[in-house]
Amino acid sequence: MSESTEDFAALFEASHKAKRFSRGQSLEGTVVAIGPDVAFIDIGGKGEATIELGELKDDEGNLEVAVGDRIQAVLVSTEGGLTLSRRLARGAATGRQLEDAFQTGLPVEGKVEGEVKGGYEVRFAHQRAFCPFSQIDTLRTEPSAHIGRVYQFRIVEFKEGGKNLVVSRRALLEEQQRANAADVRQSIVVGAVITGRVASVREFGAFIDLGGGVQGLLHVSEMGWSRVADTSAMVKPGEEITVKVLRVDDDKQKISLGLKQLTDDPWSRVQATYEIGQVHTGRVTKVADFGAFVELEPGIEGLAHASTFAPTGRPQGWSTLVAPEMTWAFEILSIDLEKKRIGVALLPEGSARAGGAARSQPEIVPGARLTGKVERHEKFGVFVFLAPGRTGLIPLSETGVAREADVARALPRGSDVEVVVLEVEDLPGHRIRLSIKAVQDAHEAQEVREYTDREDVGQADGFGSLADKLRGALGPRQK
Repeated sequence: MSESTEDFAALFEASHKAKRFSRGQSLEGTVVAIGPDVAFIDIGGKGEATIELGELKDDEGNLEVAVGDRIQAVLVSTEGGLTLSRRLARGAATGRQLEDAFQTGLPVEGKVEGEVKGGYEVRFAHQRAFCPFSQIDTLRTEPSAHIGRVYQFRIVEFKEGGKNLVVSRRALLEEQQRANAADVRQSIVVGAVITGRVASVREFGAFIDLGGGVQGLLHVSEMGWSRVADTSAMVKPGEEITVKVLRVDDDKQKISLGLKQLTDDPWSRVQATYEIGQVHTGRVTKVADFGAFVELEPGIEGLAHASTFAPTGRPQGWSTLVAPEMTWAFEILSIDLEKKRIGVALLPEGSARAGGAARSQPEIVPGARLTGKVERHEKFGVFVFLAPGRTGLIPLSETGVAREADVARALPRGSDVEVVVLEVEDLPGHRIRLSIKAVQDAHEAQEVREYTDREDVGQADGFGSLADKLRGALGPRQK
């Protein structure tokens, strides 16, 4: 066989093989060469096809494939060679091509022209299609965000010869997400800083789409160093956001994200900024059963415990002294850097401390004579508020009240009472033992001393007064 005959036979065989392919057929091939405008694809059986280079680039214009990569595409033309496409361009969308795209699942470019009842009107050249709201995106977004945009869609319904088309962009996005999910999960490791889109916002936080159908939870407590009252004020659905991966639970498929971790922790400055005894202006952020939370600065919150408020004589009476958003002067009582806790106390209105005066709290030591307020009654004694965070106990035997008397009536809640400190235990809680009886005994002893020291008291007639006899009995004996 001559050389010309061999060439003719090869051409005939190639032509014959080409005829075996039909327009709209889905093919898979290998990239064998990349030119300036097209890439050459080996589809097997000595068959070779071309595909426009633009279809192999991402939105930024970067080439997504290299020689040797496998791709899937649809045969869109057999004239003058085999031409492949991974999408159907908007301007070239004829009725026959749209039907082929419906049969093969080939993506079609369309422009979202406007909003109609239940969805959007999408145009493919001269063809009109309908896309339901739920099929425009995988995330819930504002309808107006898509008007005028050109997207790729999949035709999911083809009726009346193409006059009635229903399309879905979401189907393509979900397919792409599934393909990318494995790669995305490999990049999600603890400590990684990644960018995602806000999928939905709830009271407890926001779900963030990290790509490939993978979502993580940004809890409200991780949104900011300050207390976040309204999550919707922090993030919006569809918004792009950068977050840090805090925890990954592969078994439960849960990913915990953080936003505040991308800024410095305000607690890193607490040791240098705050000291016990300082007075700071704070804002009450929340009032609970056990006390009030006070923001001293964004991200630094203290607790004014119920025990730091002077008794008012009414149950939960302390809560009437504070209200959310109230700004006032508070004294620092304690600082726990490890647990990130600061104890504070509300300073009374008009007090010198509230005005910035130096601390003048009496020292609570054995023998000290103090004035406190009755806080509550128990079977074993009476608790007395001495200072913010310092409460002492008067045992029943030290109240100075007769056994048969009503202690609660004699010492009502919220009333002022003068006490003597009997004992202070240097233990957690600083237990303080007090006595009213010691004050009464001291008063009596003082009166006796004052009386016996009087020199102008004359002797009474007869047997003399009881006071004279007492003075004589207590006075110095004559030798």
